[in-house]
Amino acid sequence: MATFEEKLTALESVVDRLERGELTLDESVRLFEEGIHLSTACKSELESAESKIQLLVNPESSRSRTTDLLLETEEDPDDDEDEDDIEDTEDGE
Repeated sequence: MATFEEKLTALESVVDRLERGELTLDESVRLFEEGIHLSTACKSELESAESKIQLLVNPESSRSRTTDLLLETEEDPDDDEDEDDIEDTEDGE
């Protein structure tokens, strides 16, 4: 499995290739789709790391945050609607 840094480097490469504008439409669409998947994976890892850091910085609220972390890990990472619901819940705390 690729590390966060490897995914980020791959995403940067995709963006560079798309920005050059030298690809066919089919290649551009395929790369765009790959970029979306990489972006989603990176975002998920960043959100997970942020949650862990918050637990370390503010251990008093660990009970409610632990529940949020469990919900995040049980979700399907490709299901954007559920991620948005969790973000809205976290923002409201």
